[in-house]
Amino acid sequence: MAKVDPNLLKINQLRQRKYEAAHGDAEGYERQRAKGKLTARERIQRLVDRNTFTELDLFAMTRSSGSALERPGVPGDGVVTGFAKIGGRDVLLFSHDATVYGGSLGEVFAEKVCKVMDLALQNRVPFIGINDSGGARIQEGVVSLAGYAEIFWRNVEASGVIPQLSLVLGPCTGGAVYSPAMTDYVFMVHDVGYMFITGPEVIKVTTGEEVTFDSLGGAEVHNVKSGVGHFLAQDEDECFDQVRRLLSFLPSNCEEPPPYLEPSDDPDRTDPRLASIIPDSAREAYDIKDVVRMVVDGGDFFEVQALYAMNIVVGFARLDGHSIGVVANQPKVMAGSLDINASSKAARFVRFCDAFNLPLVTFVDVPGFLPGTAQEYGGIIRHGSKLLYAYSEATVPKLTVITRKAYGGAYCVMCSKHIRADYNAAWPTAEIAVMGPEGAVNIVFRRELEQARDKPGRRAELVADYTEQYANPYIAAERGYIDDVIEPGNTRPVLIKALKVALGKERRRTPRRHGNIPL
Repeated sequence: MAKVDPNLLKINQLRQRKYEAAHGDAEGYERQRAKGKLTARERIQRLVDRNTFTELDLFAMTRSSGSALERPGVPGDGVVTGFAKIGGRDVLLFSHDATVYGGSLGEVFAEKVCKVMDLALQNRVPFIGINDSGGARIQEGVVSLAGYAEIFWRNVEASGVIPQLSLVLGPCTGGAVYSPAMTDYVFMVHDVGYMFITGPEVIKVTTGEEVTFDSLGGAEVHNVKSGVGHFLAQDEDECFDQVRRLLSFLPSNCEEPPPYLEPSDDPDRTDPRLASIIPDSAREAYDIKDVVRMVVDGGDFFEVQALYAMNIVVGFARLDGHSIGVVANQPKVMAGSLDINASSKAARFVRFCDAFNLPLVTFVDVPGFLPGTAQEYGGIIRHGSKLLYAYSEATVPKLTVITRKAYGGAYCVMCSKHIRADYNAAWPTAEIAVMGPEGAVNIVFRRELEQARDKPGRRAELVADYTEQYANPYIAAERGYIDDVIEPGNTRPVLIKALKVALGKERRRTPRRHGNIPL
């Protein structure tokens, strides 16, 4: 009888243990799929480059014992962690395994997550979390809470240093929501992911409200109403595509330039359609996203928070191969005015771009801040200041194009020359003034209008005179507040030339611990 090589026996035992650890709960996997969800490891394999995932801590198990747990320790302890590549670049990630203790977080679970977070920060690579968890593991008590707090602390330490992305592909409730909320971008899947602090049962007991999981914290709620979500996908594969596309615009860390993509679009390309996109009437709307697509490389614009605060548009694109962040007022919604939600949405995006070396291109068509008691009582002053602060603080290249209206304080806020934009241009259709002609005439010529009540044409004459004298870009250009008045069709080549100069700027900040943004 042939002698069995003890080393080979040990290798076979290793293989067997690894297989069992990775394929443990077949019934649990089937329950997961029955809900229309992939398993933890399937999600990772679908997201990352083929055959690049290396798992860490496969054999880690809970240290708790006794009757408090329903069953003995399970390898992995409810979370899959490791490193891989996406688009050929390194990432570290975790994926909750809902088939083990419902994906609930215990001591060992938290240690695994903290380990990959530490590795991501130490190695300066993006960090991705796939969330599908029942929350804190009740059986482990305060140890679970401590684990969450350790994760939260690391989210803050990594903020602005490496990109942090959260995919919500199942329940994310209670204290568990704070980690995704502190990451840079939250992706949610329709009818699969949901987030809330307090569940429907507790709400019913405490307030009497009856609400479903989806209507309380579903993907649509957070992408449309709350602004917690940034991207909405119809299924998990679409979500993974969104993650890969986002990462293609971002550097791996704050010390690297964003990825450069060799452009196929001519940098000198003009677009005559831009000359006629502004309507004849100042009251008519147009889609600012059409302007953005005509200007950027290949018309490729990746919008962020497309369904939230739609009166402002933010997203990523490229100019002559360089990744940029785009901020633009949307005349199609609320005339493009700035309100509480739009100000906060744009401010956070501006700060993200500044943290990760993404030049900012701003398209301005803003009649002002939205008036009304709801806005004033809600703190529009404070929230509007966030956007002003973010633009003023940003040291990346800042390029601004005024397409039509730029009125009042909103003109200052939307990356004007006075808050240190590097290049400011305006179209001939631009109207830069304290307020619109109608409002200005009512104030400046109030007495004359009262005396001319029997002359109905006088108001129209005054409005026309004001428009001709003040509602144009040339007074600002005379003072150097606008670097140039350009033909709309030339916007792309003009911006590319300005960007190439601004990319070489020296970025300095005033020495201090940190500023005090008006949160």
